[in-house]
Amino acid sequence: MKWWTGATRGQPQGVRDVDPLFPALAAPDTAPSGDALRFGDRSLTYSELALASAALAGRLRGAGRVAVWATPSLETAVGVVAALRAGAPAVPLNPKSGDGELTHIVTDSAPSLVLAGPGDVLPPALAGLSRVDVDVSDHRPGAGGAVAEPDDPEAPALIVYTSGTTGPPKGAVLPRRAIVATLDALADAWQWSGDDVLVHGLPLFHVHGLILGTLGPLRRGGSVRHLGRFSTEGVARELGSGATMLFGVPTMYHRIAEALPDEPRLVTALGGARLLVSGSAALPVHDHQRITSATGRRVVERYGMTETLMITSVRVDGEPRPGAVGVPLPGVELRLVDEEGEAITAAGPEAVGEIQVRGPNLFTSYLNRPDATARAFAPGGWFRTGDMAVRDADGYVRIVGRKATDLIKSGGYKIGAGEIENALLEHAGVREAAVTGEPDADLGERIVAWVVPADTGAPPAPDELTDHVAARLAPHKRPRAVRYLDALPRNDMGKIMKRALPHR
Repeated sequence: MKWWTGATRGQPQGVRDVDPLFPALAAPDTAPSGDALRFGDRSLTYSELALASAALAGRLRGAGRVAVWATPSLETAVGVVAALRAGAPAVPLNPKSGDGELTHIVTDSAPSLVLAGPGDVLPPALAGLSRVDVDVSDHRPGAGGAVAEPDDPEAPALIVYTSGTTGPPKGAVLPRRAIVATLDALADAWQWSGDDVLVHGLPLFHVHGLILGTLGPLRRGGSVRHLGRFSTEGVARELGSGATMLFGVPTMYHRIAEALPDEPRLVTALGGARLLVSGSAALPVHDHQRITSATGRRVVERYGMTETLMITSVRVDGEPRPGAVGVPLPGVELRLVDEEGEAITAAGPEAVGEIQVRGPNLFTSYLNRPDATARAFAPGGWFRTGDMAVRDADGYVRIVGRKATDLIKSGGYKIGAGEIENALLEHAGVREAAVTGEPDADLGERIVAWVVPADTGAPPAPDELTDHVAARLAPHKRPRAVRYLDALPRNDMGKIMKRALPHR
């Protein structure tokens, strides 16, 4: 099978031979002997997964796109694997989506059918689709006939819909080549092997939980233990019984940091893990420090998007730095550009620019949106991420926020919201923090801090917080207003939704 390895979108520089997407499933007679998937008390070995996914793949040949009702279950994992083996592009559906969003996604992607668990109750928005129940117990040899994965690296594998913060969600078409490239690059960065057992409780309708957290272990020939629902008790149990890796989002690691003083079993389990990885949003420096202090383990951060899959990571043999997302992964080109689109060569905290990337990890297009696809790319095949960052002198990348919501232009300075949020979180009286900019007649924009106090009955005084930030960063980075909330609005992945903050 041939896969493009060119770094420029649409201009591949060569090809190379690689194994099928799931080598352990392609040769079930020599597959690893342990569990491939475990969800709670239900599990499948590699041989069982190979047979069940082959049987379902046989039913999906020629089906075109297929929707997947993406609950945290064996059925979802088997359904997606079967679709990939059959060459049917899979469209993961968030079970928490409202009817309006589901109707948009189904209308836009036009799947021929929906895969679901036998007991799943599907909403009215899916009533027009043929339903195929996933039978994870179908282990009949040859039930689906011979399985030959598509050999076109550009063939669509997944269509994952973006969050739609600025309009209806767009379907990012991810080719097989992008999945292979990103998973193999992470294997290089993290020394990820078939001996690893991954634990997580991430949803399976996003890149993090589905591609990295489920397809990643299967490509390596390792194992995944899904918690179903995240809990610190579940993390302690699984890491304490042979698991080697943990994937999570900042909200999960914050709960872990909060629980460590009262859960010695959790401290021991985390201390014995080979790799702790946080993604989907920045992990506050304060939580980094609390976890390291209690367990001796450092959390590795990585950075990516739906359209790009993984872009950077702290390498397992590199230096973890709180607040940094590491260096570009193998095969990924990354540059920072200014507002005129010129590359920024300087390093340091004031050299803020938008991240642009190119490489085999990129999506091919937004489904049915050639206009949006064209706008997403700069000349030369560079994808415009919309994320703002700075670089250390040795190439480590630090995300400072989104261009649209987190780059604040105040008093002639370009200021990233992320570093101010980290400074606020170092204050003992702050539980959560978000920083935005709002129009100001004198400064252009003024910095506003949204704070969830550690003690809602006795929040820290605004002057105390602004002085705290000014002392740690610089006077021009101090908030000009502090507003208190009971909680910050967050999406399913724990990201703060700044557009939902009141009266921005």
